Amino acid sequence: MADPRGFLKVRERQTQTRRPVPVRIMDWKEVYEAQEKGVLKSQAGRCMDCGVPFCHQGCPLGNLIPEWNDLVWRDKGEDAIERLHATNNFPEFTGRLCPAPCESSCVLGINQPAVTIKQVEVSIIDAAFDNDWVKPMLPARLTGKTVAVIGSGPAGLAAAQQLTRTGHTVAVYERDDRIGGLLRYGIPDFKMEKEQLDRRLAQMTAEGTRFRPGVEVGTDISWEQLRRRYDAVLVATGSTVPRDLTIPGRGLSGVHFAMDYLVQANRVVAGDTVENQIDARGKHVVILGGGDTGADCLGTAHRQQAASVTTLAIGKQPPLERASHQPWPTFPTLFEVASAHEEGGERTYLASTVEFIGEDGVLKAIKVAETEFVDGKRVPKAGTEREIPADLVFLSLGFTGPEPKGIDEQIKVELDGRGNIIRDGYYMTNTDGVFVAGDAGRGQSLIVWAIAEGRSAAAAMDKYLDGWTILPAPVAPTDVAMGAL
Repeated sequence: MADPRGFLKVRERQTQTRRPVPVRIMDWKEVYEAQEKGVLKSQAGRCMDCGVPFCHQGCPLGNLIPEWNDLVWRDKGEDAIERLHATNNFPEFTGRLCPAPCESSCVLGINQPAVTIKQVEVSIIDAAFDNDWVKPMLPARLTGKTVAVIGSGPAGLAAAQQLTRTGHTVAVYERDDRIGGLLRYGIPDFKMEKEQLDRRLAQMTAEGTRFRPGVEVGTDISWEQLRRRYDAVLVATGSTVPRDLTIPGRGLSGVHFAMDYLVQANRVVAGDTVENQIDARGKHVVILGGGDTGADCLGTAHRQQAASVTTLAIGKQPPLERASHQPWPTFPTLFEVASAHEEGGERTYLASTVEFIGEDGVLKAIKVAETEFVDGKRVPKAGTEREIPADLVFLSLGFTGPEPKGIDEQIKVELDGRGNIIRDGYYMTNTDGVFVAGDAGRGQSLIVWAIAEGRSAAAAMDKYLDGWTILPAPVAPTDVAMGAL
Protein backbone atom coordinates (compact mmCIF):
# COMPACT_ATOMS: atom_id res chain seq x y z
CA MET A 1 0.00 0.00 0.00
CA ALA A 2 0.99 3.66 -0.15
CA ASP A 3 2.01 5.57 2.99
CA PRO A 4 0.03 3.82 5.79
CA ARG A 5 -0.58 7.17 7.50
CA GLY A 6 -0.56 9.31 4.37
CA PHE A 7 -4.23 10.27 4.53
CA LEU A 8 -3.71 11.37 8.14
CA LYS A 9 -0.51 13.32 7.53
CA VAL A 10 -1.62 14.97 4.28
CA ARG A 11 -5.26 16.00 4.58
CA GLU A 12 -5.14 18.70 1.91
CA ARG A 13 -6.07 17.79 -1.66
CA GLN A 14 -3.56 19.57 -3.88
CA THR A 15 -4.20 19.56 -7.62
CA GLN A 16 -2.14 20.79 -10.55
CA THR A 17 -1.67 24.54 -10.85
CA ARG A 18 -3.30 26.19 -13.83
CA ARG A 19 -1.26 28.70 -15.78
CA PRO A 20 -2.24 32.35 -15.10
CA VAL A 21 -5.34 33.37 -17.04
CA PRO A 22 -3.77 36.40 -18.81
CA VAL A 23 -1.00 34.12 -20.08
CA ARG A 24 -2.92 31.04 -21.12
CA ILE A 25 -5.65 32.80 -23.11
CA MET A 26 -2.91 34.09 -25.41
CA ASP A 27 -2.12 30.60 -26.70
CA TRP A 28 -3.60 27.13 -27.23
CA LYS A 29 -1.26 25.21 -24.93
CA GLU A 30 -2.66 23.03 -22.15
CA VAL A 31 -3.75 25.07 -19.15
CA TYR A 32 -2.04 22.93 -16.47
CA GLU A 33 1.52 23.14 -15.24
CA ALA A 34 3.43 20.01 -14.26
CA GLN A 35 3.20 19.19 -10.57
CA GLU A 36 6.32 19.03 -8.44
CA LYS A 37 7.31 15.41 -7.88
CA GLY A 38 7.32 15.57 -4.08
CA VAL A 39 3.80 16.98 -4.02
CA LEU A 40 2.63 14.29 -6.42
CA LYS A 41 4.08 11.53 -4.25
CA SER A 42 2.47 12.91 -1.10
CA GLN A 43 -0.89 13.11 -2.89
CA ALA A 44 -0.56 9.52 -4.11
CA GLY A 45 0.35 8.57 -0.54
CA ARG A 46 -3.10 9.69 0.65
CA CYS A 47 -4.56 6.52 -0.91
CA MET A 48 -5.58 4.60 2.21
CA ASP A 49 -5.54 0.95 1.12
CA CYS A 50 -9.23 0.65 1.97
CA GLY A 51 -10.63 -2.84 2.48
CA VAL A 52 -13.02 -2.39 -0.46
CA PRO A 53 -11.61 0.12 -2.98
CA PHE A 54 -14.80 1.67 -4.33
CA CYS A 55 -12.73 3.62 -6.87
CA HIS A 56 -12.69 0.35 -8.86
CA GLN A 57 -16.47 0.43 -8.94
CA GLY A 58 -16.52 4.07 -9.98
CA CYS A 59 -14.19 3.50 -12.94
CA PRO A 60 -15.78 1.70 -15.92
CA LEU A 61 -12.32 0.40 -16.82
CA GLY A 62 -11.77 -1.09 -13.37
CA ASN A 63 -8.44 0.72 -13.09
CA LEU A 64 -6.10 -0.70 -10.43
CA ILE A 65 -5.95 2.65 -8.69
CA PRO A 66 -4.55 1.69 -5.25
CA GLU A 67 -1.78 -0.31 -6.92
CA TRP A 68 -0.45 2.50 -9.08
CA ASN A 69 -0.91 5.07 -6.32
CA ASP A 70 1.39 2.89 -4.20
CA LEU A 71 3.93 2.56 -7.01
CA VAL A 72 4.03 6.33 -7.56
CA TRP A 73 4.54 6.87 -3.84
CA ARG A 74 7.41 4.37 -3.97
CA ASP A 75 8.88 6.15 -7.02
CA LYS A 76 8.45 3.09 -9.28
CA GLY A 77 7.17 4.82 -12.39
CA GLU A 78 7.88 2.03 -14.85
CA ASP A 79 5.93 -0.46 -12.75
CA ALA A 80 3.14 2.09 -12.34
CA ILE A 81 2.61 2.48 -16.09
CA GLU A 82 2.53 -1.30 -16.49
CA ARG A 83 -0.32 -1.55 -13.99
CA LEU A 84 -2.11 1.44 -15.51
CA HIS A 85 -1.85 0.04 -19.05
CA ALA A 86 -3.19 -3.29 -17.81
CA THR A 87 -6.68 -1.80 -17.78
CA ASN A 88 -6.49 1.44 -19.78
CA ASN A 89 -5.11 1.76 -23.31
CA PHE A 90 -5.04 5.55 -23.24
CA PRO A 91 -4.48 7.07 -19.78
CA GLU A 92 -3.15 10.24 -21.42
CA PHE A 93 -6.70 10.83 -22.71
CA THR A 94 -8.67 9.89 -19.59
CA GLY A 95 -6.15 11.64 -17.32
CA ARG A 96 -6.89 14.89 -19.14
CA LEU A 97 -10.51 14.58 -20.25
CA CYS A 98 -12.37 12.21 -17.93
CA PRO A 99 -14.55 13.79 -15.19
CA ALA A 100 -13.13 11.16 -12.80
CA PRO A 101 -16.09 9.16 -11.44
CA CYS A 102 -13.41 7.17 -9.59
CA GLU A 103 -12.78 10.18 -7.34
CA SER A 104 -16.47 10.44 -6.51
CA SER A 105 -16.22 6.82 -5.29
CA CYS A 106 -13.01 7.29 -3.29
CA VAL A 107 -13.51 6.01 0.28
CA LEU A 108 -11.42 8.87 1.62
CA GLY A 109 -13.99 11.21 0.06
CA ILE A 110 -16.54 10.25 2.72
CA ASN A 111 -15.02 12.69 5.21
CA GLN A 112 -12.01 14.23 3.43
CA PRO A 113 -11.27 15.56 -0.07
CA ALA A 114 -10.80 12.55 -2.37
CA VAL A 115 -7.41 11.35 -3.59
CA THR A 116 -6.27 13.14 -6.76
CA ILE A 117 -6.60 9.94 -8.80
CA LYS A 118 -6.90 11.59 -12.20
CA GLN A 119 -3.85 13.73 -11.58
CA VAL A 120 -1.71 10.76 -10.52
CA GLU A 121 -2.90 8.87 -13.60
CA VAL A 122 -1.84 11.55 -16.07
CA SER A 123 1.52 12.00 -14.32
CA ILE A 124 2.25 8.29 -14.73
CA ILE A 125 1.65 8.24 -18.47
CA ASP A 126 3.43 11.56 -19.09
CA ALA A 127 6.50 10.26 -17.25
CA ALA A 128 6.28 7.00 -19.22
CA PHE A 129 6.36 8.81 -22.56
CA ASP A 130 9.12 11.15 -21.37
CA ASN A 131 11.25 8.18 -20.30
CA ASP A 132 10.49 6.06 -23.39
CA TRP A 133 8.72 3.37 -21.37
CA VAL A 134 5.81 3.18 -23.83
CA LYS A 135 6.80 0.57 -26.40
CA PRO A 136 4.90 -1.11 -29.24
CA MET A 137 3.41 -4.45 -28.17
CA LEU A 138 3.66 -6.69 -31.21
CA PRO A 139 1.39 -9.74 -31.52
CA ALA A 140 3.02 -13.11 -30.90
CA ARG A 141 1.24 -14.56 -33.94
CA LEU A 142 -1.06 -13.50 -36.78
CA THR A 143 -4.46 -15.14 -36.95
CA GLY A 144 -5.17 -14.43 -40.60
CA LYS A 145 -8.48 -12.80 -39.61
CA THR A 146 -9.34 -9.25 -40.67
CA VAL A 147 -11.31 -6.56 -38.83
CA ALA A 148 -12.61 -3.17 -39.95
CA VAL A 149 -13.14 -0.52 -37.28
CA ILE A 150 -15.32 2.39 -38.39
CA GLY A 151 -14.50 5.52 -36.41
CA SER A 152 -11.22 6.53 -34.80
CA GLY A 153 -12.42 7.97 -31.53
CA PRO A 154 -11.52 6.40 -28.17
CA ALA A 155 -13.84 3.38 -28.56
CA GLY A 156 -12.58 2.52 -32.03
CA LEU A 157 -8.92 3.05 -31.17
CA ALA A 158 -9.16 0.96 -27.98
CA ALA A 159 -10.79 -1.93 -29.84
CA ALA A 160 -8.31 -1.66 -32.70
CA GLN A 161 -5.30 -1.78 -30.40
CA GLN A 162 -6.63 -4.78 -28.47
CA LEU A 163 -7.48 -6.72 -31.63
CA THR A 164 -4.16 -5.90 -33.29
CA ARG A 165 -2.23 -7.08 -30.26
CA THR A 166 -4.05 -10.40 -30.29
CA GLY A 167 -2.98 -11.03 -33.87
CA HIS A 168 -5.81 -9.87 -36.10
CA THR A 169 -5.22 -7.55 -39.05
CA VAL A 170 -7.10 -4.35 -38.24
CA ALA A 171 -7.92 -1.36 -40.43
CA VAL A 172 -9.42 1.78 -38.90
CA TYR A 173 -11.59 3.87 -41.22
CA GLU A 174 -12.09 7.58 -40.51
CA ARG A 175 -14.03 10.03 -42.65
CA ASP A 176 -11.95 13.05 -41.55
CA ASP A 177 -8.56 13.82 -43.03
CA ARG A 178 -6.78 12.89 -39.80
CA ILE A 179 -7.21 10.05 -37.32
CA GLY A 180 -8.58 10.68 -33.84
CA GLY A 181 -12.31 11.39 -34.06
CA LEU A 182 -13.46 13.69 -31.26
CA LEU A 183 -9.97 13.56 -29.75
CA ARG A 184 -8.66 15.26 -32.90
CA TYR A 185 -11.60 17.43 -33.89
CA GLY A 186 -13.75 18.67 -31.04
CA ILE A 187 -11.52 18.65 -27.96
CA PRO A 188 -9.73 22.03 -27.76
CA ASP A 189 -5.95 21.97 -27.70
CA PHE A 190 -5.93 23.84 -24.38
CA LYS A 191 -7.47 20.69 -22.85
CA MET A 192 -5.32 18.19 -24.76
CA GLU A 193 -2.58 19.07 -27.21
CA LYS A 194 -2.63 16.78 -30.23
CA GLU A 195 0.91 15.59 -29.54
CA GLN A 196 -0.69 13.30 -26.95
CA LEU A 197 -2.79 11.69 -29.67
CA ASP A 198 -0.07 11.55 -32.32
CA ARG A 199 2.44 9.68 -30.21
CA ARG A 200 -0.16 7.05 -29.28
CA LEU A 201 -1.08 6.63 -32.94
CA ALA A 202 2.62 6.16 -33.71
CA GLN A 203 2.70 3.29 -31.21
CA MET A 204 -0.39 1.71 -32.76
CA THR A 205 1.07 2.03 -36.26
CA ALA A 206 4.25 0.31 -35.09
CA GLU A 207 2.13 -2.50 -33.64
CA GLY A 208 0.48 -3.09 -37.00
CA THR A 209 -2.84 -1.24 -36.90
CA ARG A 210 -3.63 0.24 -40.31
CA PHE A 211 -5.31 3.63 -40.63
CA ARG A 212 -7.53 4.75 -43.49
CA PRO A 213 -8.35 8.48 -43.05
CA GLY A 214 -10.49 10.35 -45.54
CA VAL A 215 -12.81 7.39 -46.20
CA GLU A 216 -16.50 7.79 -45.40
CA VAL A 217 -18.14 4.41 -45.02
CA GLY A 218 -21.58 4.43 -46.56
CA THR A 219 -20.45 6.85 -49.27
CA ASP A 220 -16.88 6.17 -50.43
CA ILE A 221 -17.29 2.48 -49.69
CA SER A 222 -20.58 0.79 -48.88
CA TRP A 223 -21.27 -1.04 -45.67
CA GLU A 224 -22.03 -4.14 -47.73
CA GLN A 225 -18.62 -4.01 -49.41
CA LEU A 226 -16.95 -3.60 -46.06
CA ARG A 227 -18.80 -6.56 -44.60
CA ARG A 228 -17.77 -8.78 -47.52
CA ARG A 229 -14.14 -7.67 -47.35
CA TYR A 230 -13.58 -8.22 -43.60
CA ASP A 231 -14.27 -11.09 -41.23
CA ALA A 232 -15.78 -8.70 -38.65
CA VAL A 233 -16.78 -5.05 -38.52
CA LEU A 234 -16.95 -2.73 -35.50
CA VAL A 235 -19.11 0.39 -35.67
CA ALA A 236 -17.58 3.04 -33.41
CA THR A 237 -18.79 6.20 -35.08
CA GLY A 238 -19.91 7.95 -31.92
CA SER A 239 -23.05 9.95 -31.23
CA THR A 240 -22.60 12.87 -33.60
CA VAL A 241 -26.08 14.16 -34.51
CA PRO A 242 -26.40 17.43 -32.55
CA ARG A 243 -29.61 18.33 -30.75
CA ASP A 244 -31.17 21.37 -32.42
CA LEU A 245 -33.28 24.21 -31.05
CA THR A 246 -36.15 24.90 -33.44
CA ILE A 247 -37.37 28.32 -32.37
CA PRO A 248 -38.06 31.46 -34.42
CA GLY A 249 -34.92 32.83 -36.04
CA ARG A 250 -33.04 29.50 -36.11
CA GLY A 251 -32.02 30.08 -39.73
CA LEU A 252 -30.26 33.39 -39.06
CA SER A 253 -26.58 33.72 -39.96
CA GLY A 254 -24.60 33.50 -36.73
CA VAL A 255 -26.39 30.54 -35.11
CA HIS A 256 -24.14 27.46 -35.17
CA PHE A 257 -23.81 24.04 -33.63
CA ALA A 258 -21.02 24.01 -31.05
CA MET A 259 -19.07 21.20 -32.69
CA ASP A 260 -18.89 23.07 -36.01
CA TYR A 261 -17.18 25.89 -34.17
CA LEU A 262 -14.81 23.69 -32.16
CA VAL A 263 -13.73 21.59 -35.16
CA GLN A 264 -12.83 24.72 -37.11
CA ALA A 265 -10.76 25.98 -34.17
CA ASN A 266 -8.88 22.65 -34.04
CA ARG A 267 -8.09 22.91 -37.73
CA VAL A 268 -6.80 26.46 -37.42
CA VAL A 269 -4.52 25.48 -34.53
CA ALA A 270 -3.25 22.58 -36.65
CA GLY A 271 -2.23 25.08 -39.34
CA ASP A 272 -5.06 24.42 -41.79
CA THR A 273 -6.73 27.13 -43.85
CA VAL A 274 -10.43 27.23 -43.00
CA GLU A 275 -12.81 28.95 -45.38
CA ASN A 276 -15.64 30.96 -43.83
CA GLN A 277 -14.19 30.44 -40.37
CA ILE A 278 -16.47 31.09 -37.42
CA ASP A 279 -14.36 33.66 -35.54
CA ALA A 280 -15.48 35.19 -32.26
CA ARG A 281 -12.99 38.07 -32.32
CA GLY A 282 -14.69 41.28 -31.19
CA LYS A 283 -18.14 39.65 -31.12
CA HIS A 284 -20.78 39.10 -28.49
CA VAL A 285 -21.08 35.34 -28.02
CA VAL A 286 -23.88 33.39 -26.37
CA ILE A 287 -23.51 29.68 -25.60
CA LEU A 288 -26.64 27.61 -25.01
CA GLY A 289 -25.83 24.68 -22.74
CA GLY A 290 -23.84 24.47 -19.53
CA GLY A 291 -21.90 21.23 -20.07
CA ASP A 292 -18.34 20.41 -21.08
CA THR A 293 -18.88 21.26 -24.75
CA GLY A 294 -20.23 24.66 -23.77
CA ALA A 295 -17.15 25.23 -21.59
CA ASP A 296 -14.96 24.26 -24.56
CA CYS A 297 -16.70 26.92 -26.66
CA LEU A 298 -16.18 29.41 -23.84
CA GLY A 299 -12.43 28.80 -23.67
CA THR A 300 -12.16 28.93 -27.45
CA ALA A 301 -14.03 32.25 -27.64
CA HIS A 302 -11.71 33.72 -24.99
CA ARG A 303 -8.67 32.76 -27.06
CA GLN A 304 -10.24 34.34 -30.12
CA GLN A 305 -10.73 37.55 -28.08
CA ALA A 306 -14.51 37.75 -28.07
CA ALA A 307 -16.01 41.03 -26.84
CA SER A 308 -18.23 39.14 -24.38
CA VAL A 309 -19.32 35.57 -23.71
CA THR A 310 -22.54 34.53 -21.97
CA THR A 311 -23.42 30.93 -21.13
CA LEU A 312 -27.10 30.12 -20.65
CA ALA A 313 -28.42 26.92 -19.09
CA ILE A 314 -32.13 26.11 -19.04
CA GLY A 315 -32.02 24.22 -15.72
CA LYS A 316 -31.12 25.03 -12.14
CA GLN A 317 -27.57 25.60 -10.99
CA PRO A 318 -26.23 22.30 -9.59
CA PRO A 319 -25.37 22.20 -5.88
CA LEU A 320 -21.85 22.71 -4.56
CA GLU A 321 -22.08 19.52 -2.47
CA ARG A 322 -23.73 16.12 -2.92
CA ALA A 323 -27.50 16.14 -2.93
CA SER A 324 -29.22 13.63 -0.66
CA HIS A 325 -30.43 11.59 -3.62
CA GLN A 326 -26.84 11.20 -4.90
CA PRO A 327 -25.00 9.77 -1.88
CA TRP A 328 -21.45 8.42 -1.88
CA PRO A 329 -20.23 6.45 -3.86
CA THR A 330 -22.48 7.58 -6.75
CA PHE A 331 -21.28 10.09 -9.33
CA PRO A 332 -23.04 13.32 -8.30
CA THR A 333 -24.09 16.30 -10.39
CA LEU A 334 -22.18 19.25 -8.93
CA PHE A 335 -21.49 22.86 -9.84
CA GLU A 336 -18.06 22.88 -11.43
CA VAL A 337 -15.69 25.65 -12.40
CA ALA A 338 -13.71 24.51 -15.43
CA SER A 339 -10.58 26.33 -16.51
CA ALA A 340 -12.62 28.19 -19.14
CA HIS A 341 -14.99 29.56 -16.50
CA GLU A 342 -12.03 31.06 -14.64
CA GLU A 343 -11.13 32.99 -17.76
CA GLY A 344 -14.25 35.16 -17.76
CA GLY A 345 -17.75 35.33 -19.15
CA GLU A 346 -21.20 35.42 -17.60
CA ARG A 347 -22.89 32.20 -16.50
CA THR A 348 -26.68 32.17 -16.10
CA TYR A 349 -29.02 29.38 -15.05
CA LEU A 350 -32.81 29.02 -15.39
CA ALA A 351 -32.66 30.79 -18.76
CA SER A 352 -34.97 29.63 -21.56
CA THR A 353 -34.23 30.85 -25.08
CA VAL A 354 -37.41 32.05 -26.77
CA GLU A 355 -36.26 33.55 -30.07
CA PHE A 356 -33.23 34.44 -32.17
CA ILE A 357 -33.55 38.07 -33.30
CA GLY A 358 -31.93 39.28 -36.51
CA GLU A 359 -31.75 41.98 -39.13
CA ASP A 360 -31.42 41.27 -42.84
CA GLY A 361 -30.87 37.60 -42.08
CA VAL A 362 -28.04 38.25 -39.59
CA LEU A 363 -28.24 37.49 -35.86
CA LYS A 364 -28.30 40.54 -33.60
CA ALA A 365 -29.68 39.31 -30.27
CA ILE A 366 -31.53 36.51 -28.54
CA LYS A 367 -34.68 36.75 -26.48
CA VAL A 368 -34.61 34.77 -23.23
CA ALA A 369 -36.97 34.29 -20.32
CA GLU A 370 -36.73 32.78 -16.86
CA THR A 371 -37.38 29.05 -16.71
CA GLU A 372 -40.29 27.82 -14.65
CA PHE A 373 -41.46 24.28 -14.04
CA VAL A 374 -45.03 23.42 -15.02
CA ASP A 375 -46.19 19.82 -14.57
CA GLY A 376 -42.56 18.77 -14.43
CA LYS A 377 -41.70 20.51 -17.70
CA ARG A 378 -39.37 23.47 -18.14
CA VAL A 379 -41.10 26.38 -19.89
CA PRO A 380 -40.39 30.12 -20.34
CA LYS A 381 -42.06 32.23 -17.67
CA ALA A 382 -44.38 34.82 -19.18
CA GLY A 383 -43.47 38.44 -18.52
CA THR A 384 -39.77 37.77 -17.85
CA GLU A 385 -38.50 38.12 -21.42
CA ARG A 386 -35.36 40.14 -22.11
CA GLU A 387 -32.91 40.51 -24.97
CA ILE A 388 -29.19 39.77 -24.91
CA PRO A 389 -26.94 41.19 -27.67
CA ALA A 390 -25.50 38.33 -29.71
CA ASP A 391 -23.41 38.15 -32.87
CA LEU A 392 -22.76 34.43 -32.47
CA VAL A 393 -24.79 31.72 -30.76
CA PHE A 394 -23.41 28.21 -30.24
CA LEU A 395 -25.84 25.37 -29.62
CA SER A 396 -24.27 23.02 -27.08
CA LEU A 397 -27.32 20.93 -26.26
CA GLY A 398 -25.95 17.41 -26.53
CA PHE A 399 -26.32 14.75 -29.21
CA THR A 400 -29.19 12.51 -30.28
CA GLY A 401 -27.38 9.49 -31.76
CA PRO A 402 -25.09 8.24 -34.54
CA GLU A 403 -25.39 9.22 -38.19
CA PRO A 404 -26.73 6.12 -39.99
CA LYS A 405 -25.02 6.83 -43.36
CA GLY A 406 -26.80 3.88 -44.90
CA ILE A 407 -25.89 1.35 -42.21
CA ASP A 408 -29.54 0.79 -41.31
CA GLU A 409 -30.40 0.14 -44.97
CA GLN A 410 -27.26 -1.50 -46.37
CA ILE A 411 -26.65 -4.10 -43.67
CA LYS A 412 -30.00 -3.89 -41.90
CA VAL A 413 -28.88 -3.10 -38.36
CA GLU A 414 -31.67 -2.07 -36.00
CA LEU A 415 -31.91 1.22 -34.14
CA ASP A 416 -33.62 1.85 -30.82
CA GLY A 417 -36.06 4.65 -30.04
CA ARG A 418 -33.21 7.09 -29.37
CA GLY A 419 -31.46 6.39 -32.67
CA ASN A 420 -28.71 4.25 -31.15
CA ILE A 421 -27.64 0.97 -32.75
CA ILE A 422 -29.07 -2.03 -30.92
CA ARG A 423 -26.60 -4.72 -29.79
CA ASP A 424 -26.76 -7.83 -27.66
CA GLY A 425 -24.77 -8.67 -24.53
CA TYR A 426 -21.73 -9.37 -26.68
CA TYR A 427 -21.79 -6.09 -28.61
CA MET A 428 -23.09 -7.73 -31.79
CA THR A 429 -25.89 -6.16 -33.80
CA ASN A 430 -28.67 -8.20 -35.40
CA THR A 431 -26.34 -8.59 -38.42
CA ASP A 432 -23.84 -11.40 -37.96
CA GLY A 433 -20.26 -10.20 -37.64
CA VAL A 434 -21.17 -6.53 -37.19
CA PHE A 435 -20.48 -5.15 -33.71
CA VAL A 436 -20.96 -1.74 -32.13
CA ALA A 437 -19.20 0.01 -29.24
CA GLY A 438 -19.10 3.41 -27.62
CA ASP A 439 -21.56 6.24 -28.06
CA ALA A 440 -22.99 4.75 -31.27
CA GLY A 441 -24.51 2.02 -29.11
CA ARG A 442 -24.91 3.54 -25.63
CA GLY A 443 -25.62 7.15 -26.56
CA GLN A 444 -23.66 10.24 -25.57
CA SER A 445 -21.35 9.30 -22.71
CA LEU A 446 -17.88 9.66 -21.20
CA ILE A 447 -14.52 8.95 -22.80
CA VAL A 448 -13.77 6.36 -20.12
CA TRP A 449 -16.93 4.46 -21.07
CA ALA A 450 -15.90 4.58 -24.74
CA ILE A 451 -12.52 3.00 -23.98
CA ALA A 452 -14.12 0.40 -21.70
CA GLU A 453 -16.65 -0.54 -24.37
CA GLY A 454 -13.94 -0.68 -27.02
CA ARG A 455 -11.95 -3.12 -24.91
CA SER A 456 -15.02 -5.24 -24.17
CA ALA A 457 -16.15 -5.28 -27.80
CA ALA A 458 -12.64 -6.38 -28.80
CA ALA A 459 -12.93 -9.36 -26.44
CA ALA A 460 -16.31 -10.29 -27.92
CA MET A 461 -14.99 -9.96 -31.48
CA ASP A 462 -11.88 -11.97 -30.69
CA LYS A 463 -14.04 -14.81 -29.38
CA TYR A 464 -16.27 -14.55 -32.46
CA LEU A 465 -13.24 -14.82 -34.76
CA ASP A 466 -11.14 -17.40 -32.89
CA GLY A 467 -13.67 -19.22 -30.71
CA TRP A 468 -11.93 -18.09 -27.51
CA THR A 469 -10.24 -15.02 -26.05
CA ILE A 470 -7.94 -13.94 -23.27
CA LEU A 471 -8.75 -10.25 -23.74
CA PRO A 472 -10.38 -8.53 -20.73
CA ALA A 473 -14.00 -7.38 -20.96
CA PRO A 474 -14.51 -4.65 -18.34
CA VAL A 475 -18.15 -3.80 -19.12
CA ALA A 476 -21.24 -5.28 -20.75
CA PRO A 477 -23.65 -3.16 -22.82
CA THR A 478 -26.70 -4.84 -21.27
CA ASP A 479 -27.53 -6.95 -18.23
CA VAL A 480 -26.29 -10.00 -20.12
CA ALA A 481 -23.12 -11.15 -18.33
CA MET A 482 -19.80 -11.15 -20.18
CA GLY A 483 -18.48 -13.93 -18.02
CA ALA A 484 -18.77 -16.48 -20.84
CA LEU A 485 -15.96 -14.68 -22.61
